[in-house]
Amino acid sequence: MSAPSFSLVGLGPIINRWKYFVAGAVALAAVVSIVVALLLPNVYRSTAIFIPTNPQTADPDRLLDINPQNNNKLELGGRAEDLDRAITIGESQPVAELIIRKFDLYKHYKAGKPGDDATDNFVLSEFSGNLGIVHNERDAIELSFLDEDKNLAAAVANAMVHVIDSVNQQLTLENRRTVLDLYRQRYEYLSTSFERSRQELVGARNRYGIFGLEMQGRYMVKQLIETEAALRKAEASGGDVAGLRRSLRGLTKADGGNLINLEDYVRGTDSLSMFTTRVADLQGRLIAARAAYETAELSIKGRISSIYLVQKAYPATRKTKPVRTLLVLGSVLLTFALSVVVITLLELYRYNRPRAMQAA
Repeated sequence: MSAPSFSLVGLGPIINRWKYFVAGAVALAAVVSIVVALLLPNVYRSTAIFIPTNPQTADPDRLLDINPQNNNKLELGGRAEDLDRAITIGESQPVAELIIRKFDLYKHYKAGKPGDDATDNFVLSEFSGNLGIVHNERDAIELSFLDEDKNLAAAVANAMVHVIDSVNQQLTLENRRTVLDLYRQRYEYLSTSFERSRQELVGARNRYGIFGLEMQGRYMVKQLIETEAALRKAEASGGDVAGLRRSLRGLTKADGGNLINLEDYVRGTDSLSMFTTRVADLQGRLIAARAAYETAELSIKGRISSIYLVQKAYPATRKTKPVRTLLVLGSVLLTFALSVVVITLLELYRYNRPRAMQAA
């Protein structure tokens, strides 16, 4: 003969026959779960929210670009690589060990003294389990920490943000120092070149007797015209022709005795024009290089933050867990379900045992 089938409707009589057993099990589960729930400590969560910036925008080679069309401000939009880098830093073991030592979590977790592998792994596991770093839907990073001490939870979360910022800055600090040294070398080179070119310009002015190209040329031509006109008049009227000829020669020839003369002026015009242009160009580049170097030095000393802190962590005012009501209800329902399964199996066993004996 085939075994009888059971349905959910048939559970009613079974539960009724075992009602005292089920009620006792459920009551015991309720009492135990209430006691356990009351003994469990409150756990608090503190959360800090920040947006990582692009560290390249804090480098001197980007900050010092004087092109007005470029945007050299810190990029507050969290790029995927910036978010991943910040999360990777926060989840790294060196950062965890730094925070563990800073807040003496070995003592806080009652794990014993550091140095033992089992103890170290336990504390690291506890710390990692209480730490949460997620990328939210608004392209920001939420860093949270769970602990029974709400003040400690907030302090650890804020310290983690600070460490992530410091490590993120260190990733580009060496490169920024190299760039700063390049700007210093460029400034020193331009300073030396400018001084050398300026001395060459001064020497050329003294050698050719040119101290102002435009004004000096204008007055020299005027003086030549007046002297030559006086010479022509003197030749016609019998005046001091010899003296005027010497004056005219002094104005036109380099060996005429005059410091300022047309021959040296013509020979020195091209050289002076080249030296003047060179000095003016070097002067502009030197001023820009000095400003770039000073800004780069300031950026290195200023330690520009690599994150934008939206919200620092504060001590929580409400516990995160345990949810005691849910714990008690879950325990009661699970005990009831297990009790029904147990009594159903017992009923099947009691029903099938006589049949098995008869068949034997």
